[in-house]
Amino acid sequence: MAKKKSRTATPVKQENDKATLSEALDNDVLLKLKAAKKELTAKIEAEEEERQEKLRRERIEREKNKSFAELLDEYGDSGKKY
Repeated sequence: MAKKKSRTATPVKQENDKATLSEALDNDVLLKLKAAKKELTAKIEAEEEERQEKLRRERIEREKNKSFAELLDEYGDSGKKY
């Protein structure tokens, strides 16, 4: 029988010094990533503002389309009569 050669796995070298992402990337790539993050954040904020404005306009439109009876039921008869 042939003897099997035992393979010794080379241990993975672990560095004690952990490099940060900004050190590992080039400065221009890091600047591009920061700019992209800023653009994405601005885009998300703009979309949220548009969504809130749309909801506000829809609420106003529903209020306009309510009948007097619906408004009276909703808000009650708490007004003063002169």
